[in-house]
Amino acid sequence: MKSERIPVKSFSADNGFIGKMQKLVREEVLPYQYNILNDAIPGIEKSHAIENIRLAAEKLRGKDVKPDEFYGMVFQDSDVAKWIEAAAYALAAGEDPELEKAVDETVQLYGASQHEDGYVDSYFTVKCPDKMWTNICDAHELYCAGHMMEAAVAYYEVTGKRELLDIMSKNADCIYEQFMKKNTRAFPGHPEVELALMRLWRATGNEKYKELAKHFVDVRGQAPNYFVEEKKNRGWNVWDGTEELNTDYTQSTLPVREQKDAVGHAVRAVYLYTGMADVAKETQDETLLAACRNLWESITKRRMYITGGIGSTFMGEAFTVDYDLPNETAYAETCASVGLILFAGRMQQIDMDSRYSDVIERVLYNTILASMSEDGKHYFYVNPQEMWPEASKKNPDRRHVITERREWFGCACCPPNIARLLTSLQKYVCSTDGETMYIHLYISGNIRLEGRRGEYCAEMSHLRPWSKETEIQIKSTPGNRGSIALRVPEWCEEWAVYVNNKEKRPKIEKGYLYLDNILPGDMIRFEADMPVRLMQADPRVRADAGKAAIQMGPFVYCLEEKDNGANLSALRIDIKSIPEKVTENGQPDKIPSVVLRGWRTEEWCGGRNLYQPYSRREQEILLTAVPYFTWGNRTPGEMLIWIRT
Repeated sequence: MKSERIPVKSFSADNGFIGKMQKLVREEVLPYQYNILNDAIPGIEKSHAIENIRLAAEKLRGKDVKPDEFYGMVFQDSDVAKWIEAAAYALAAGEDPELEKAVDETVQLYGASQHEDGYVDSYFTVKCPDKMWTNICDAHELYCAGHMMEAAVAYYEVTGKRELLDIMSKNADCIYEQFMKKNTRAFPGHPEVELALMRLWRATGNEKYKELAKHFVDVRGQAPNYFVEEKKNRGWNVWDGTEELNTDYTQSTLPVREQKDAVGHAVRAVYLYTGMADVAKETQDETLLAACRNLWESITKRRMYITGGIGSTFMGEAFTVDYDLPNETAYAETCASVGLILFAGRMQQIDMDSRYSDVIERVLYNTILASMSEDGKHYFYVNPQEMWPEASKKNPDRRHVITERREWFGCACCPPNIARLLTSLQKYVCSTDGETMYIHLYISGNIRLEGRRGEYCAEMSHLRPWSKETEIQIKSTPGNRGSIALRVPEWCEEWAVYVNNKEKRPKIEKGYLYLDNILPGDMIRFEADMPVRLMQADPRVRADAGKAAIQMGPFVYCLEEKDNGANLSALRIDIKSIPEKVTENGQPDKIPSVVLRGWRTEEWCGGRNLYQPYSRREQEILLTAVPYFTWGNRTPGEMLIWIRT
C-alpha cells in the first residue's frame, strides 16, 4: 500500500514539545546559523560560505578574485543550501519577513554566481575553473547541486517563488548535458543529487530529471569502476591523494541492485538508498525496491545503535561489519541519522509498515535531539554512546569523540542539517493513500490532508512525547465518512483506542490500527502504555554483552556523572529493581528522570596492585538516569548508556 507525497503544509505543530523545538529553530537557530554563514559572529570557527558565493559572483562579473580567497571545504556551498531549505520549512509555519528577505538576498547572490551554461559551484568558480567535472569521485559538485535543488523545491513549495527553482532547473539541465551525453559512465562520489533530482522532477514535471536520477542509480558500481579510471587520468586531488581508493566508501563496489549490506561512508549510503527508494517507487522497479529492503534490514537489524545512530567507526565515517557497535569510540554522525530518517520516510511511502516510523521516532528523540544543545547554538558532529572525557582528550583512538557540543565546525555539514530536519518534521507525521489517513508520529498539531474524495482535517493533541495519551479531534473527512490508521509504536506493550469514549477493537495490519466509519466531530483517543524497560542487545553485539540500557517509550536513557559520580563503569544495575519515574523539579513539562537500584564497586585503597584475585566488594546505591538527548547540557562529565548487570 503506497501513500501519496506529503505536502509541506499538511501538518503544523502547535505548542507541544516538537512545536516548541521548531519554534527554537525558527527564532534562535536559523538567525544564529545565518550570522555564522556570513562570518558575523567573532570568536567562532569561520564559515565563509556565503562570502565564497559572493566571490564566485564577482569573478563572473570580471573582478580579479584570487583562488586562495576561497575558504573552507569543497562542499561549503551545501551549508548554505541546507540553511535555505531549513528556512523554507520554517516559513511554512508562518510569515517571517526578515527571514524571507535573508533567503531572497542569498538566492539572488547564488544566481549571480551561475555560469551561462547553468553550472554553479563556488569552489570551482573561484579556485580551479579549469578542473570542473574532472573529479566526480571527491569534488562534491553534484552533492552541492543536490542540496541546493532540495532547497529550491522547498522554497518554491512554501512561498511560490521560482527564482531558486529556475536557477537549479538550469543547473540540472547542465548536469543532464554533462552526464547523459558527454560522460555517461560517471556518477556522484557522494550520493545526494539522485533524491534531489526526483524532488525537482515532481516540482517541475520535467521528465529529464527523473531520467537522470535513474541513470545515476543504474550506472553506479558498474565494471570497470569509473572512479578507479578517473583517478588514474585526472592528475589532481581535492584531498592529499595518498589514500587508496575505497570503493565501499564511495558506494561503488557493486551495482546497487546487488548490494545486500550497508557498507562504507554512512551518510553517502543512506542518501543513496533514499534516492534508490525514490526511483523504485516512481518507476515500479521491484528489483531496486528489493535491494532497498535488504539494505534497510542490514542497517536496522545489525548495524544501528539503540539511539538510532549509524556508522560505527571514525575511519571513513563508516559502517563496518554486523554487530560491531562499540560505545566508547562510536561515530554515529548526525548527518547519517538525518539521512536515515530520509530513507525511512521514503520506505514508509512505499510500504505502509510501522517499522519505518518506529525508526524515525527512535532517531528523532535520541540522536537528532541530542545533536543540538538546549539553546540551539551548540552541536555534536559525532554522537557517542559513552563518554570518558579524559580518554577522549588524550587517546588518539577517541579524538573524534568531543566532550562538549561546539558552536560550529570547520566541516559544518551537521548543524544546518539538524535545522532542516527539525523544520521539516511535518513530512513524517501523517499521510494518506487517497482513502485512509495514517498517523505515523504522535505530535501535537493540526492536520490537513487531501484525499481522493475530499479533505481530512483533524487536531491532534499530544503535548508531551512521554505521555501515553493522544487525542485526535476529527474536523472533516472525505465524503463525511473516513478511515483512520494509528501506528502502534514498537515500545508499546499494551494499548487501547476509543472513539467518542467507546472502546474499539480494530484490525491491526503491519503495526497500524484501522478505524473505519469515522465521522466529522468524532473524538479518537489512543492510549499507549509507556513502561520503563530494561533493554538488552543481541548477544553478538560484544560491546553490550552483560549490560542493560534503560528505555521509556521512544526515549533511551543514560547515566551522567552529574547525578551518579565519577567512574560510571564501576556501576552495576539491579535488573530486578522496579524503576521509578521522577518528574524533574515537579514540573509537568520536564521529561521524567528514572531512578532504580544498583551497586557501585568499591575503589581499591592505596598500595593495592593494579590486578588482584577476584572479589565482589560493592555498595548499594540509587542510580539516576536521564534522557540521552539531554546529556551534556549540564556540567560536562562522563556519560554511559549501557550499564553492567
